Amino acid sequence: MSYTVETINGCTKKLAFNFETLDLTSEIKTAIVQKQKTVSLKGFRKGKAPLTMVQQVYGQQIESEALNQFVQNRFFEAVQKEDLRVVGYPSFENMNYDEGKSVKFDALVEIFPTVEVKGLDKVEISQETVSVSDEDVDNIQKNYLNSKAEMKEIEGDKKLAKGQFAVLNFQGEKADGERPENMKGEEFLLEIGSGQFIPGFEDGMIGMKKGEKKNIELSFPADYHVEDLKEAKVVFETELLEIKEKVYPEFSDDLAKEFGFESVEDFKTKTKENLFKQKEREVLEKTHQEILEKLIELNTFDVPKALVSQQENHLKEDLAKNLKGQGFNEDMLGEYFAKWAGDLEEKATFQVRSGLLLDNLAKKYEVEASESDFDAKIEEMAAGSGMQADQIKSYYSTDERLKGNLMYAIREEKTFAKIKEEIKLK
Repeated sequence: MSYTVETINGCTKKLAFNFETLDLTSEIKTAIVQKQKTVSLKGFRKGKAPLTMVQQVYGQQIESEALNQFVQNRFFEAVQKEDLRVVGYPSFENMNYDEGKSVKFDALVEIFPTVEVKGLDKVEISQETVSVSDEDVDNIQKNYLNSKAEMKEIEGDKKLAKGQFAVLNFQGEKADGERPENMKGEEFLLEIGSGQFIPGFEDGMIGMKKGEKKNIELSFPADYHVEDLKEAKVVFETELLEIKEKVYPEFSDDLAKEFGFESVEDFKTKTKENLFKQKEREVLEKTHQEILEKLIELNTFDVPKALVSQQENHLKEDLAKNLKGQGFNEDMLGEYFAKWAGDLEEKATFQVRSGLLLDNLAKKYEVEASESDFDAKIEEMAAGSGMQADQIKSYYSTDERLKGNLMYAIREEKTFAKIKEEIKLK
């Protein structure tokens, strides 16, 4: 054997190679042929120069490429022989090459760790009961009626309350006396309690009357997306011009039909069903998260840095899309990711650990996601979204990555169902 294997930790191996005699003939021939295809030598068209001339001109470079190929080949042969499940790319170190005679080098490589899940009998989880109230249905009904609602001014000596709308003028003044234009608004319509403004602003307006002026002293949040406003103290001069409220029409059978329902009763029935399914999903997600937290607490093992890095990049990509939709530019994104780097790494590590644990349990339970599972999930999604099942199936079936992600999620769901048969679930 021309190599030895050393275990660095649960997910890292070091392969130390030592070839006291070295024959690069095969690799050199391959390197010459590859080089011939790309070079143009005087008197010959590109790719037509004789191999001997190519070797003569590019000898040192060809030898270097041949050595690199030799190293790669021997490494992958060893990986196959040792049946290593490699993650990412190897790191080659301590290269010692005696030209054309011998070579020694080390290859550090991360592998998938061996995970054996223990302690399922020690996991105890309380799962919430799912229920849907009339108020929940009424809130959905209001959302439907929003497009039909009229904004009407509240007359008389009334005080501004949460849920109402303020028409106001405002101007912010920083501690140094600066009055920025981006802290100014005229005849601005603001729903009180919507959280549209920084914390404290809307609460500070509650109780004001039409025509009243008020200074509201606030501090910007520490995580505000504009650097020079983080934790900045500011006074907002406000003037309440009008108090308004939304007046909704009566929800009749005719309106229900406009929204795609047969009647008001049909709307209430279907809305309750959909809300129940939505809340059920939320409760399941919370339960599954708690199960994973318990299992990770009970099972410690090393995780490959390459997997954590990959997952962290996925998280950043998703976050970047959302933040750009909120107006973040590249500089702001860089600042955001720098600030929350620790949290992102922690979340990525948790997700990698979770994935490895669930994969181990899926194999233990012999869980797989089948085409029939895929079809059933499509029907479930169609029922919850109001879309045609064929449309949803076509969307997933035409993109292998999307379908793969969905099949992975189905496998996880089936694995959690098996886990919950073994743990104490209240």
